[in-house]
Amino acid sequence: MVDRVIGKKRYAVLIVTYGEVEKLTLRNLWPSSRRILKVITSQIVKVPMFLVYFIADYRSTKHFINWRLNGYRSSLLSINRAQTKAISRCLAESHEAIFDSVEADVFDAYYFVPPYLEDVLREKTPMYDGIVVVPMIPVESAFSCGVACRMIADQFGDSRYSTIRLLNKLWKDPELHRIYLDHLFAGIDASLTTEGAGKTGLVLVIHGTLVRDRAGNPPRVFTGLDETGLFFDMMKQRIVSDSRNCFADIRQGCMNHSAGGEWTSETVQKALAEFREEGIENVVMFPYGFFADNSETEYEARKELGRSGFAKVQYIRCINESTDFACWLADRITDELDTLSRIQHTFDYELAPSTRKEQNCE
Repeated sequence: MVDRVIGKKRYAVLIVTYGEVEKLTLRNLWPSSRRILKVITSQIVKVPMFLVYFIADYRSTKHFINWRLNGYRSSLLSINRAQTKAISRCLAESHEAIFDSVEADVFDAYYFVPPYLEDVLREKTPMYDGIVVVPMIPVESAFSCGVACRMIADQFGDSRYSTIRLLNKLWKDPELHRIYLDHLFAGIDASLTTEGAGKTGLVLVIHGTLVRDRAGNPPRVFTGLDETGLFFDMMKQRIVSDSRNCFADIRQGCMNHSAGGEWTSETVQKALAEFREEGIENVVMFPYGFFADNSETEYEARKELGRSGFAKVQYIRCINESTDFACWLADRITDELDTLSRIQHTFDYELAPSTRKEQNCE
């Protein structure tokens, strides 16, 4: 570990994701579902306040019954906590020059379950010189990092520009693509790559997004539609060009919602149906659009795969607790810490003359 000196700036790093209840009870599901409606659904559908509780409680009951009957328990929070610890270790072991003048403490936070992001921001702000927020979703949109943006703007106003940094555009990083490919190819069952195994298709699963609202118009919020398509194109090209590639075809598989209008058409169900038409015999599924497994990946998407009827199917889990991933993300965080430190140094320098003048008058 790098020696730390007294007088360093102290920064908090918040590893943020949506969050799902760990203990499956209606009492835990209710507030989570209500927050989802208020924070996410309300951006695309105006839900009267008196309906929020009705819809949220209906969804909670539906999830409770489905998850209980199928024995599903979310691992999202435990994964995010493990990622938080791994990122903290990578930062602590870094030899980057920025850590001669900066210390970083890493915490987990969530949009829909405690500890809520806005509460963690409120708690850490007086204790630290600045904060780096890391939304754990590769593609930015109003429904992902945009949630953090609104919470930051509400709490910090214009002062956020000298206090807060928010990671984004993670999907564009070639190093993430490399880590993804190594993770994918290392996880493929050998039986799918042997001679005579038949043709294998790959479904790259990502969260779908709104294409048109109920009136047929483009959504008023930033949905990340173009970024979602470009991310798939980049990943597909990297996989096809890789010497380890064993896939006859690669398709995007979006996990959509039903509210708000028309969603992305390249769904998991469509990808599987088109594979059948092409004579694909085996299918591998990898949720590249998520950094951690959750109810949409290891429950809903995986269930679609399990009942698809192909000769062989394999679900490769999200990048989750990968050390390579944690240290790559730590490098990206280090860049943001350096940027924030430089911004504050410039800001302090510009304030210095007036500050000295005030001190001389005392």
